[in-house]
Amino acid sequence: MDRNEDEKNAMKDMEKTAPRWFPPQLKTLMIVIVPFLLILLAVRLILATASFLVSLEYERAIFPEDPYGFSTEDRIYWSMVDIEYLIDNSLTIDYFDNYTLATGEPMHNERELRHMEDVKNLSEGFWMTGRVLLIIFIIMSALLWNLESPSEFGRVLRGGARATFLLMLAVLLAVILGFGDFFVGFHRIFFEGDTWLFKYSDTFIRLYPELFWQDLFILLAMLTALSAGILEFSGWKLRNLTSCYEFSSDDIGNM
Repeated sequence: MDRNEDEKNAMKDMEKTAPRWFPPQLKTLMIVIVPFLLILLAVRLILATASFLVSLEYERAIFPEDPYGFSTEDRIYWSMVDIEYLIDNSLTIDYFDNYTLATGEPMHNERELRHMEDVKNLSEGFWMTGRVLLIIFIIMSALLWNLESPSEFGRVLRGGARATFLLMLAVLLAVILGFGDFFVGFHRIFFEGDTWLFKYSDTFIRLYPELFWQDLFILLAMLTALSAGILEFSGWKLRNLTSCYEFSSDDIGNM
């Protein structure tokens, strides 16, 4: 019995002193990936509840009226046409040929259609990148869990959550303190040319004035921060559970 206990204690000592095989650079990469995945998760949630959120936004008392004649019901209808194009991968830009305004004009002019294509291409690129990063994150999580410990995995989750908090705080400050500059900078980063610039009489501006986008970015930041909070709590629980498990194992071994 004493020999078995000595062997067990020796094994524990070896596990404690064993080198950590998981490179710290990969932990940093995991932390960097977390905000991107959480932002995409928030975007997915917004798109999934778009019909409710759009109605809620347009019916706000402070939401500006369309000086060119769109009613609230018109805005809800036409905005859902746009959203359907973005979320249905089978739809091409020809989809908009089926929609004309009450005046007989196309729903979107050529500039607006080019921007819609750009937005869809960008979003599809983000979804594809997100899938790849999610697979990479899952693989690295499994390796970290097994090569080191659930506690260390929890620490990485908390690091990613805190990085997300900081990023969302920066977004909120930019939206509140200088949304115009933030919005222009966002489009210059993700879109080429000036296809995202429109006249006030264009359908895009009539459906989506500045307040719409300001509220959308605030909602995106809040949802992302909320998911980061859940991740922070999960990481904390993992660390605590692991500590309790290690404590119990040591007690059993000493018995």
